[in-house]
Amino acid sequence: MRQPELIAEVSNDKKTLTAVVEQDDRVVYFYIYSTVEFRERFPMMRACWVRNLSPAPLQEDRQAMEQGLAPMLAAPFCRNLEGEAPLQAANVLIIWNESDDGAALWYQGLLLAVIPGWSLYIDHQVGYAAGCIKDNGAIFPLGSASTNTQYARAEQTRHFWREWQSEDHNPWPKIQADFLQCYEQRFGPSVKYYAIDQGTWPPMAISQHEHNGVYYFLTLGVSIRPMPWVEIMFNDDAGDYRRMEMAFAVEAQYVTEDNAVQMASALSGFAQLPWNKLSWLGEGHTLESPMAPQGYEGFVLSSALCSPSSKVDMPTIYDDKVNLYWATPVFTSEREFAHSMPNGGYELVAKLIAQGNNHVFVPREAVC
Repeated sequence: MRQPELIAEVSNDKKTLTAVVEQDDRVVYFYIYSTVEFRERFPMMRACWVRNLSPAPLQEDRQAMEQGLAPMLAAPFCRNLEGEAPLQAANVLIIWNESDDGAALWYQGLLLAVIPGWSLYIDHQVGYAAGCIKDNGAIFPLGSASTNTQYARAEQTRHFWREWQSEDHNPWPKIQADFLQCYEQRFGPSVKYYAIDQGTWPPMAISQHEHNGVYYFLTLGVSIRPMPWVEIMFNDDAGDYRRMEMAFAVEAQYVTEDNAVQMASALSGFAQLPWNKLSWLGEGHTLESPMAPQGYEGFVLSSALCSPSSKVDMPTIYDDKVNLYWATPVFTSEREFAHSMPNGGYELVAKLIAQGNNHVFVPREAVC
């Protein structure tokens, strides 16, 4: 029996996960596994059968599993019972999804398999294959774009990356203009603009504004990429939570402009966190930061801190809502309180609001 041959290997954008395609003389498999840093959190390699290269066994391929080999898919689940041709490495294309935690396998322009991002966060294997015609508990039929959302999303993802690689139809100028227009309508002209993407995709920046004695700093571009985790947590409502921008505001009477810029620079670190850590940011989440004002440990993110009359009407992006989370400094005791109970961040935000605090930071006493 021929040893498995590695015919494709592609890491995701943040090098947190790696996708590979392997085949021997019996079967082809598509895998995603976590890099060493994330092995403790995500120890299970995700495996997706792609095609049999030999006639399908009539029953589950237990013999292969007992020998530590990748099992062939049994005949009742296979479209092609006689086996198909091996894959040629030159025709294999792996495309990572926008949230950087799932991938699709394309071959000669055809979609062969999908490992969805949300499968990283559950305790069993889930994969979709074009050669599968019946659910076997781990491998599901891929179907078509009209019958399976996984197929449709894989096509959308391929179109997404083609747009971003196009010189003529790059989406960034319009996204940039839409967000700056939104911010300037609410906070006046942008007085400074800081790129925070370090020359990598996606383009991200902070726009600085001064309005009614307050320094405002708002990110743009963070929402281009949906956050990991959100789809499995919110299911059909994921579109309301998977994209965000962040903001920081401080009254000018308490700080110099340089101090304000230094505190706001915490946003640039937070902007990469969901994809660097395979996590997400939302209402009530707290984050440590050395950029917090002296005496404070970090920040809590909240849209609720902003009163309805001060809300910013954010643009949508890829038909999703964009949440604007205000970062307000918190003390060590407050962050410990937020971590001491389920939904503690919500409780902390409620305490801050009850004490008269809002999205504009001013020096204050601890609320807990």
